[in-house]
Amino acid sequence: MNSHAGTPQDTLDYFQNWLSYRRWFLRIPGVQAVAGEQRISAAFGKADASTGELLGTQHLFRIASHSKTFTAVAVLQLLEQGRVRLDDTVATHLAELAGGRIGEVTVRELLSHGGGVIRDSEDGDFWQLHRDFPDRAELIRVAAAPSAAVLARNDRFKYSNIAYGLLGLIIEAVTGSSYADSVNETIVDRLGLRDTGPDLPEQRRADLAAGHSSLSYARDRTVIDHVRTGALASATGFYATAADLVAFFTALLPGENRLLTEDSLRQLRHRAWQVKDAEVGYGLGVFLNRIGDRDLLGHGGGYPGHITRTLACLESRVVAAVLTNAIDGAAEPLATALFRLLDLGAGATHEPAEDAGRFTGRFSWLWGVQDVALIDGHLFAVNPTALNPADDAAPLEVVDGSTLKIVGGPGGGAVGELMHYDFAPDGSIRTVRGGSGMTMTPFTHSDQRTD
Repeated sequence: MNSHAGTPQDTLDYFQNWLSYRRWFLRIPGVQAVAGEQRISAAFGKADASTGELLGTQHLFRIASHSKTFTAVAVLQLLEQGRVRLDDTVATHLAELAGGRIGEVTVRELLSHGGGVIRDSEDGDFWQLHRDFPDRAELIRVAAAPSAAVLARNDRFKYSNIAYGLLGLIIEAVTGSSYADSVNETIVDRLGLRDTGPDLPEQRRADLAAGHSSLSYARDRTVIDHVRTGALASATGFYATAADLVAFFTALLPGENRLLTEDSLRQLRHRAWQVKDAEVGYGLGVFLNRIGDRDLLGHGGGYPGHITRTLACLESRVVAAVLTNAIDGAAEPLATALFRLLDLGAGATHEPAEDAGRFTGRFSWLWGVQDVALIDGHLFAVNPTALNPADDAAPLEVVDGSTLKIVGGPGGGAVGELMHYDFAPDGSIRTVRGGSGMTMTPFTHSDQRTD
């Protein structure tokens, strides 16, 4: 298998093309993405479906639980300064919670979601915008209530926005500054993130992409208002662009010491919990994913109307951020697709193709859509409607100037068969007779930026 070093531009180009199609196919209003040493910077669709405003790479998104990574970095910075210890209890810094079960939870347990803390309180309707997000006083009341300790400490991974809200209060107690001022000074300004901040910026409200309801909520998507997140800003309040998220998570890769020492970076990504299976874990404020033989860190976010995901590969140092502006925006599979495509190309064993660009394109026939894609110098037949574009991708080799051979793929496919191209005099593709001998034509639909 090839090394993970470098990022093939042809793979990035196809990923961008695939993203554009997937946004259209899934009927997501808008998708913004930056990936591969920022060699992809793209936006597709609409910033606001109700006005038709086009989405751009400059639009801001509410990145929700990405906020937890910023908060974890801020806490580890205080740890390096000797102002906080990971085995400090909540009550060490928040005296109002002394004597209660949440007061006994440690900073490490809050960071790793190991404290057994209730996720959002017994009244989480602020997530539906039926009421305001909790302020400091309400957050303390929630944490002091007996119902806040849902599980015994260190029983299992128990994701909690309340836990990260408490970390924000601890940062304020230790620094004597507001949470916003602290993270702006020690993270945002230090990295020069001009389009990032810890809560709704009233002066930049017009720069935000609108949030949209899911298609399952109503026949037509409705626009969802942006609101401030109060004392839960440290759990879910941040806004950013995809470009700024790539810059931030790049600063958390091994060997980067602009925010944290190497020791703190190792603590950040040390797997504290297995979340779902062997492929998903959690460290201190970061999810730890395993895709193929790649180790990735990152986080996702779900804000009313925005779903977002960032992944950073520890070995190749490729970072991808995909931001969507709908509650059913599939940011997770959209982001992971890049790494699956990179692995598909790196693992190719068939002959690389020369002058292969002339064969590439998206083609349709009665039974669906098929891409012929160039990935790390190799041609593949890819199903762009699949959740994972690398699934059942069939390797293709050039036979002659108008013929490809399907040299692999699933046994139920067309392995061993030929694909015959009919080119127009100008080199454009008129038809392709593909697997099973069926004719395909170039796929056309309305401009994917506007429909």
